[in-house]
Amino acid sequence: MDAAENALLTRVGPDTPMGGLLRRHWMPIAGSTEFSHNRIKPVRLMGEDLVLYKDLANTFGLVQRACAHRRADLSYGFVEKCGLRCNYHGWAYDETGQCIEMPYEDTVAPQTNYKRKIKILAYPVRVHAGLVWAYLGPQPIPELPDWEPFNWANGYRQIIISEVPCNWLQCQENSIDPVHFEWMHTNWSRRQAKLDAPLGPKHLQVAFDAFEHGFIYRRQREDLPPDHTMWSVGRVCLWPNCFFLGDHFEWRVPIDDENTLSVSWFFTRVPNEQEPFVQEEIPTWHGPLIDARTGRWISTHVMNQDFIAWVGQGRIADRTKERLGLSDRGVLMLRKQLHADLKSIERGEDPKGVIRDPGKNNNIALPIAEREFLQHGLSVEQMRENPTLSDHLKRFIFQAGQPRAVWDDFCKAMGIEGTPQADDREVIRT
Repeated sequence: MDAAENALLTRVGPDTPMGGLLRRHWMPIAGSTEFSHNRIKPVRLMGEDLVLYKDLANTFGLVQRACAHRRADLSYGFVEKCGLRCNYHGWAYDETGQCIEMPYEDTVAPQTNYKRKIKILAYPVRVHAGLVWAYLGPQPIPELPDWEPFNWANGYRQIIISEVPCNWLQCQENSIDPVHFEWMHTNWSRRQAKLDAPLGPKHLQVAFDAFEHGFIYRRQREDLPPDHTMWSVGRVCLWPNCFFLGDHFEWRVPIDDENTLSVSWFFTRVPNEQEPFVQEEIPTWHGPLIDARTGRWISTHVMNQDFIAWVGQGRIADRTKERLGLSDRGVLMLRKQLHADLKSIERGEDPKGVIRDPGKNNNIALPIAEREFLQHGLSVEQMRENPTLSDHLKRFIFQAGQPRAVWDDFCKAMGIEGTPQADDREVIRT
């Protein structure tokens, strides 16, 4: 890859080809429960400074951060029954960006109706599965995907958000890199816990397949039978910027060229004894990246380990210096598809993964290796006897910083109330 191609695939501003491609997809940008108390949140998406808010009628809006009047910061404004009001001179806007009130002008010269001439940039927003989604692309607006796990019953859900200081593409390339599990999550975790710990099972074969909603990677490991679901079903690189592992989604949403919003949605099936389980609202929490005690990056949880790998490549990975290996066929497929999508847009066509037919956007099935368990569950005793599921009853293994209140709520849902989280130094099994 030369420098020009690297720039093409990584630059995401409003006037860039890749920015135009990604804007044709809905992006999760927040958890709806973040707005239970504070109804305004400044956000930056694909190089644009915006404000996400929830007004007093519980309507979400996403508008430019600068007021049209004298460019005051609307993230310090306040919500009204309809829309957002600037704290500087009181100009108010609805969720379409239309100015609906200019207090002074409306008082001294109401006949001019000047406010109707003022409109700021605004983007469509929807709430689905506890996530707040935004669409920053051209009309017509595509369907917001209704993935099958969003509709599962009897599960505890949580949303985790972090800001990672690197480009989105090196994050997403991780989504089609099966061999990194062997080293980053298994072997590194073991050696962090014990310096002379034995290495984990090796990968014997990997394979990659395209399907309608992205790519699938499959892997054979020396400790698994040939017909194991890791080979027969696999995991999903969900197009264009998500990783789907059966029980959770991980989106890599560009903040700008050098920063990425990591948005994750988790589902944990409760034991059969806890059915029926209904979760009233999905908690959203923000995961830290740095260990305040050491100043080093947190490396004790699965996604935190991924963050270290991504950021270690630089703010924008210099792919002109990389040397790919045999396990990187999926990475090459991903890059090739991005080029194909750019060509599709040039021809006036939709890129891969865009859903237009509402009839096909209902409980969309995805490849799921653990489908039987996730849909039908196990007893709590069966979960405790399972070498992987038992870890989930000890602590939240995926990302550091889970609030105690969320862990307690999770334990109550699982029927294991009063269980403290295990020490972070325990081996992560992946």
